[in-house]
Amino acid sequence: MTQRGRSDGRPKAGHRAPGRPREDSSARRLRLRAVIEPVVTAAGYDLEDLSVSRAGRRYVVRAVVDGDGGVSLDAVADVSRLLSKALDQAEETGGDLVAGEYQLEVSSPGVDRPLTQPRHWRRNVGRLVKVTVRGPGERPERDGDAGAVPPAPGERQLTARVVGADDTRVLLETDAGPVGWAYPDLGPGRVQVEFGRLDEIADDELTADGDDDDDDDVGNGDDEDVEGEER
Repeated sequence: MTQRGRSDGRPKAGHRAPGRPREDSSARRLRLRAVIEPVVTAAGYDLEDLSVSRAGRRYVVRAVVDGDGGVSLDAVADVSRLLSKALDQAEETGGDLVAGEYQLEVSSPGVDRPLTQPRHWRRNVGRLVKVTVRGPGERPERDGDAGAVPPAPGERQLTARVVGADDTRVLLETDAGPVGWAYPDLGPGRVQVEFGRLDEIADDELTADGDDDDDDDVGNGDDEDVEGEER
């Protein structure tokens, strides 16, 4: 985990002026997302989570980013600098995005981030996951032999290795061989830490920061590789 602070000399605004209505948290997140997401996308990554929380008299804005090849510490630092510049420009032209002093933190997802999107599954091919599946699933076509697997309970929890994923389904290695489930038939997946394979998982993937109180979350990412900008 890395963290870097910067104070830009902006006057602190820890209290609302008398009679000033409390800022709507949804509107605040939307303003921030409108600035942050295009920058993250242009850098070649996905904005997986965006949250705003109180830390004493200031706010903490956390952006969790990810990519097909993962996100290195250098990439986190680069994205943090790009976002800091974009937020400064947005505030110069449109006013404060957050009412008061805040710190920007950019991180990549922790290993315990739930797998809910096709890209999440694709980025975890080869890993062992626990997931709730509905229906029997379907065997991939092999030598012209394709079709549903034998009947199974309507919904059950399964621990299996991800052997493939595309835009429509996930292929899991089960006791019956490879079986595919469409995304609507899958609950959120959870990567299982295999102690015999810890050398394949970066040390900082196993570290997640605790949550502050008053979180305004978008998504369910856990933070790591934090790069901070105090504003």
